Amino acid sequence: MLSRGYTILVADDEPAIRTMLEMILSADGHEVIGVSDGKAALDYLKDHTPDAMLLDVQMPLIDGFDICSRVKRVARLREIPVILLTGFDDDQTRERAQQVKADDLIYKPLSGKNLRARIRSVIERNRTAPPGGN
Repeated sequence: MLSRGYTILVADDEPAIRTMLEMILSADGHEVIGVSDGKAALDYLKDHTPDAMLLDVQMPLIDGFDICSRVKRVARLREIPVILLTGFDDDQTRERAQQVKADDLIYKPLSGKNLRARIRSVIERNRTAPPGGN
């Protein structure tokens, strides 16, 4: 268990998945900010700096790959771990995730236990890494 909850931005256009992610993460004491598309995620990020982001790769307006790519180019946001969520387990998706410098890629359907461990891992790795040392 983490010593304190983190603020996690969850962007997914599927309300059921967003709700499930919010339930899983809030059970660990995290504050979850749920948004339904990429534009809402970017709007949130203008004024806020979460501890981690979970982004669906396929969303209306702006997809998770594009958000990740933009975030990694902004000094204030670039060190925030970004986990991409996808239903596509293929080379093209993995390559694109690497190109946009995603910190992790999780495949749907996901397990709550696996998700909790992966979130904890990327946040803790980020907290101990030297700045700019991805």
